[in-house]
Amino acid sequence: MSWTDERVELLKKMWGEGQSASQIAKELGGVTRNAVIGKVHRLGLSNRASGGKAEAKAKPAAKADPKPRASRAKAAKPAQESAAKTEAEAKPAPMPARKQIIPAGQPLPPQPSANEISPEALAKVSEIEKKAKKLSLMELTERTCKWPVGDPATEDFWFCGLPVKAGKPYCEAHVGVAFQPMSSRRDRKR
Repeated sequence: MSWTDERVELLKKMWGEGQSASQIAKELGGVTRNAVIGKVHRLGLSNRASGGKAEAKAKPAAKADPKPRASRAKAAKPAQESAAKTEAEAKPAPMPARKQIIPAGQPLPPQPSANEISPEALAKVSEIEKKAKKLSLMELTERTCKWPVGDPATEDFWFCGLPVKAGKPYCEAHVGVAFQPMSSRRDRKR
């Protein structure tokens, strides 16, 4: 199925009328609801035109108040005063912290670790990485350490490449960092 000019015009017309993506897909035939949604987004039709069904749903019917006018006015005055006091006393809620989006190719900031790695293990890793073979992805085998070093988006990225510890994907130093012992809480029998 291809999106011919006629089919696109029919999609635009039906979308503007407020019809659902399922209804449009059924009318067009040969396309799914998701294909219609995708085409709507690519055409920039995401926002529905006001009117039609959406406007009818948005306006609830006005209800009659059984209280006489005078009692409604008396009841509204204290409510208005308390609302004004509340607004004056209320402080704007602090905005939640937004996650920082880091562009591709930029190094990630240091991440907190659930299990702190011992300084001895880190020292051993830094020593081993000085002796590493610095292999590319295509040079790795089942016998070479697959520990990644650096940022994959840069040219300085490489894999350790030293001989692996039996049954593990990493060399002895990197196994010490990658496979931490379980915490004592988890070791306890229940």
